Amino acid sequence: MNRKTLSALTLSLAALVAGNTFAADASAPKTRDQVRAELLEAQRTGHILAQGNSGKLLNELYPSQYPAKAVTQGKTRAQVLAELAQAQRTGDIVAGGNSGKLLNELYPSQYPAKAVTPGVTRAQVLAELEQAQRRGDDFSKLYGHN
Repeated sequence: MNRKTLSALTLSLAALVAGNTFAADASAPKTRDQVRAELLEAQRTGHILAQGNSGKLLNELYPSQYPAKAVTQGKTRAQVLAELAQAQRTGDIVAGGNSGKLLNELYPSQYPAKAVTPGVTRAQVLAELEQAQRRGDDFSKLYGHN
């Protein structure tokens, strides 16, 4: 493998890892060994962007050179029909037109009200604040506030 190809592969992996890093918990950075293991796994499975502007992964361009992806079990026809019936009952279907809203948002009186899930109580937040202060944690990071 020449230097140009290796550089392209490394940059591709870095872009993939960077996207996963932003989604990961910021308080738990990855170690050098974890990143190296991810690189080796990506090289083994071909989960690296190919050179050029195709936007495809190596395992998509050359599937015979990499292990086959695991096939996930799909839903049965009965499961899909049950989900459709449930969505029709609750109005969880996008209304026609360009509004992008659900039927139960446009016509709430025609569908059953959605159950409200309880949030964190004031007492729970205060207890967490007290624990965080005892540990020396930055409480604003717990809830994503600045």
